[in-house]
Amino acid sequence: MNSTLTPHSRRALVWFKRDLRVHDHAPLLEALSFPDALSLFVIEPEWIQSPECDAIHVDFALGCLRDLRTNLAQLGMPLLVRLGSATEVLSQLQSETGFTHLLSHEETGSGWSYTRDKAVVAWCKSRGIRWQEFTQTGVVRRLGTRFGWAKRWQARMDAPLCELNASFTPAVTTQQPDLPTTASLGFAPHGKTLQASGEHAARQTLDSFLQARCHGYRKALSSPLTAQEGCSRLSPHLAFGTLSMRTVHQETEWAIAHAPVRGMGSALRGFAGRLRWHCHFMQKLEDEPEIEFQNFARVCDGLRENEFNDAYFAAWCEGRTGYPMVDACMRSLVATGWLNFRMRAMLVSFASYHLWLHWRQTGLFLARQFLDFEPGIHWSQMQMQSGTTGINTLRMYSPTKQARDQDPEGTFIRRWVPELTRVPLAFLAEPWKMEASVQKSVGCVIGTDYPPPVVDDKVAIKAAKDRMYGLRKSSQAREQAQDVQARHGSRKSGLPPSEQRRKVARKQSRKSAPEETLNALKQGELFS
Repeated sequence: MNSTLTPHSRRALVWFKRDLRVHDHAPLLEALSFPDALSLFVIEPEWIQSPECDAIHVDFALGCLRDLRTNLAQLGMPLLVRLGSATEVLSQLQSETGFTHLLSHEETGSGWSYTRDKAVVAWCKSRGIRWQEFTQTGVVRRLGTRFGWAKRWQARMDAPLCELNASFTPAVTTQQPDLPTTASLGFAPHGKTLQASGEHAARQTLDSFLQARCHGYRKALSSPLTAQEGCSRLSPHLAFGTLSMRTVHQETEWAIAHAPVRGMGSALRGFAGRLRWHCHFMQKLEDEPEIEFQNFARVCDGLRENEFNDAYFAAWCEGRTGYPMVDACMRSLVATGWLNFRMRAMLVSFASYHLWLHWRQTGLFLARQFLDFEPGIHWSQMQMQSGTTGINTLRMYSPTKQARDQDPEGTFIRRWVPELTRVPLAFLAEPWKMEASVQKSVGCVIGTDYPPPVVDDKVAIKAAKDRMYGLRKSSQAREQAQDVQARHGSRKSGLPPSEQRRKVARKQSRKSAPEETLNALKQGELFS
């Protein structure tokens, strides 16, 4: 590496992880207090080889890095991108540059990143490096109790943004090599059209939502037909940190206060509430990292693990379960990397209850498909929709009802399951009910052109209910549910008065609220 070092005794290294931006970035702001500084992103083999990583994630991250490198260069800050384990890269870079302080954001990530961070702590102690971590979400490290958490979240989100007011004097001047490609990192072409990456794209996405797309948010978020445009589509940017949660919160609150159109403020308040839910679910993984691998309620151990059906799993992954709405949603997700929350919940419900598949295997598959994979939200939701938290309502979605409710004209199904293009609308949710002559006339013979249902809907759901509700009646299940609620359950305490008033108003209006609003309030629809 060709470099020129300045003779300062204090040198900062800003370590970018899932915070690929320059705005509202506390480590960058802190780096201004040093005589010189540089920054680093590590492409870690542990990430690339992890079972939840896919080429789409790496592709999106590389796009974010290109944008970040340009933005940092304008501030006089070089961005070094290295391939290797974090401690190995840090050791080499410390020898080259002599950095004395490591600055980064806290991260609530997958198990591999938790193990990595513990190794970096040990490495810093051995080298006398001071590692300073900054908060960037509402997640609280070493949280003692959930009481007052909402108040702490509010205080963090209302705090001033960390904006840079000067440029850097870099510790290293060097010509930056080109970033690697997904191919050079060992990935085959994914062939998907992904959302635009980078901080500039994130800014455009936020602006377009707050200024226009949010108008029909409450109605749009349930159907895959309308959610693609009607939802915020900020989730990948929050997952990779091209926008800070605080930025989204504050700009949303400003938009609510200055809403130019009647009803716009109400729609945005629904969205604003989901920002708090976003961090609420991440907090669960922070408090109990084991939930990535084991059931919240340990009474559920062995419930599905010992009966995993590989043929059912393959049919579900490939979108050939014989249930058109399930298959359309899965094929759409695999092709685009995104699906709205309600349809994600239906996919998990169908896998967990109809097919009786364990959430860990299905969760890993979905993690690779979701461009916006956020570990804290993902694993909490996988367990919530599978019934293994012990505290949440068991929600068993009917795929035929969801087809009729969310795709009443069959537009979405016909787009993603072309085998059913000519099937009459009356049979589109349940094509196996067509007479043989009708099947032949429309070119969709069940068992030849399109598979029959992999399981019987009513029989499978009855079996699932019998087992789940039977288990929940046990004294052990009730005791564990109390423990889970005490550790992870949401609390009303600490909310600002305005939010408390809105909660009371919502509670009073629930009897007349539409079903999709009630479901959103109950579950916290997070993937919008």
